[in-house]
Amino acid sequence: MLSKRRRIASVGVCSISLALAACTAGGTDTPTEAHAIDPSASHSPVTIDVWGSFTGREADVVQASLDRLHDDVPWLTANYVPGKNDADISRAIASGQAPGVVMSQSPDNVAKFCDSGAWRDLNPYIDASNLDMKATFPESALSYTSYQGNQCSLPFLTDDYGLYYNKQLLADAGYNQPPKTIDELTQMAKNLTQRDADGTINVAGFISTNDLMYETANLYNGVNWDANWYDADGNSAMASDPQWAKLLQWDKELTDWYGYSNIERFFADYKAHEWDAGNAFEQGKVAMLFDGEWRGAFIKDDGSNIDYGTAPFPAANQSQYGMGQIGGTVVGIPREADEPDVAWLVLKSLTTDTQTLNTLAEQLQNVPTTFDSLKTTSLRKDEKFKPFMEIFKNPNSRYKQLTPAGQTDVDLFSQFVTQWEKGNVPDLQAGLQDLASKIDQQATLG
Repeated sequence: MLSKRRRIASVGVCSISLALAACTAGGTDTPTEAHAIDPSASHSPVTIDVWGSFTGREADVVQASLDRLHDDVPWLTANYVPGKNDADISRAIASGQAPGVVMSQSPDNVAKFCDSGAWRDLNPYIDASNLDMKATFPESALSYTSYQGNQCSLPFLTDDYGLYYNKQLLADAGYNQPPKTIDELTQMAKNLTQRDADGTINVAGFISTNDLMYETANLYNGVNWDANWYDADGNSAMASDPQWAKLLQWDKELTDWYGYSNIERFFADYKAHEWDAGNAFEQGKVAMLFDGEWRGAFIKDDGSNIDYGTAPFPAANQSQYGMGQIGGTVVGIPREADEPDVAWLVLKSLTTDTQTLNTLAEQLQNVPTTFDSLKTTSLRKDEKFKPFMEIFKNPNSRYKQLTPAGQTDVDLFSQFVTQWEKGNVPDLQAGLQDLASKIDQQATLG
């Protein structure tokens, strides 16, 4: 789900900033009132809209869970509205037309939503419901749902990124296991690549380019390099943390080995097929792929017969192998929601009910986000899914640091990475220093 995440989330960053600015008049100074509602008591009918960016089959799965809630609470009807990204949500909040419950498929804007007051602080609802947060959610899932004590969202399934590999292609090249380090990945990528004398790529071992291979943009959150976005003083660490330069130098070396224009030509045939059977990995045209745990569900639905395996993505430091980026859908209640107390019932069901989470996790192929669901999901027995469960449990797994600047830092870095890959950044360290200054300026602007 994240580039179905990052790409959806990154639409209209300016719209998000302007919309949230319009939300801060009341800001977080107005306390949230919460009233516990007994769902079994009689109540006049209420309809709640739930906005999120799930579409197609995944939207149907979410709606089915909301329908089951209606079966349990007949006076409550929750309708899922698909295809809504963060910019859509922010504009609706600013215009006073907010739905009852909102989902964001990336944590990038959580700190912005919390800090601006656009999403309600859920702490009063948590207290009113006697919800024991530490006993319900792993800390790793909670780490990307709040900002400075404002718990404006709860985790609703999570994603983590690992390595998908074509077993046959690896075996044909003499490999019986996937790489564990970046150095191993690089050598295997080259040995697995098949291309013509003119550079035309027929099969790619592994492509690292930021915006030319599906979910690879998320690799540049830096988790597998143990890179920090900010230092202890809250300033951008793009230039001061040497891991960023190491990550980018690796990327440039591998990109240059292929040739950026060769990658563009190769990927042109597959770019539009991330979510169907024309996917380059499913077609056997990419030997190794950086992707999320949900990919297995798409491979199955597409009827692909590819023989593949999954594993943690290689780490720059071998001792940290097993870590990965985690962080998925978060759910909140807009400040201007008409029925916030009822909306809380919907949100609480989606995020804490074990049966609901297990059903959704198993059908969406996402990692569940409560202790009970992690212990009981049938996904624990799925050999291809188990590596993602282990990545989630790894203490080094995380999402990037969040700030009220939202995803602006991600967008600035993504633009920089693409220019670097194209050869338009002559001095990497100077470019990173300039990037750090731009990120700090955006943080000042908020």
